[in-house]
Amino acid sequence: MKALFPIAIVIAMTCSGTARASNDCRHPMAEWQSRETVTNHVRDRGITTERLRIDDGCYEVRGRDVDGNQIELKIDPASLAVLELEVRFRPGADTARYLPPARGQAGKAGKPLNVPAAVSTSPR
Repeated sequence: MKALFPIAIVIAMTCSGTARASNDCRHPMAEWQSRETVTNHVRDRGITTERLRIDDGCYEVRGRDVDGNQIELKIDPASLAVLELEVRFRPGADTARYLPPARGQAGKAGKPLNVPAAVSTSPR
C-alpha cells in the first residue's frame, strides 16, 4: 500500500498540469488581430499599455488604468476577449470599477471590462 501512494501523487500532479495547459489560446495566426488593434482595444477601456507580448498563443498586456492601478490582461488574439485580469490596487484605490454592481444599483464606472466571473485581484 505504501508503495502505491507516491505513484498516486505523481498521477494527480500530472493530471492537474494538463488541466492548466488548456488555458493556452489556440487560434491560427491568420485569425489574429494586429498588435495595434489590441492596443486600441485596451486603450478604449481606459488602460495605458506599457508592455504587449505573446505568451502561450495569447496576447498579454501589462499597463495601468486611469486610477494608476497596475493591470495585467490575457487576451484572446482572435476575438480580443479578456481571458484573465489581474489588478494590483494602489492603497486607497476605488475597486468599484472591477466589481459587479449590486442588484438594483447602477454601476459607477463608464465602460466596464468584459471579464470572466473568476477575476483575480491582488491588493498591493
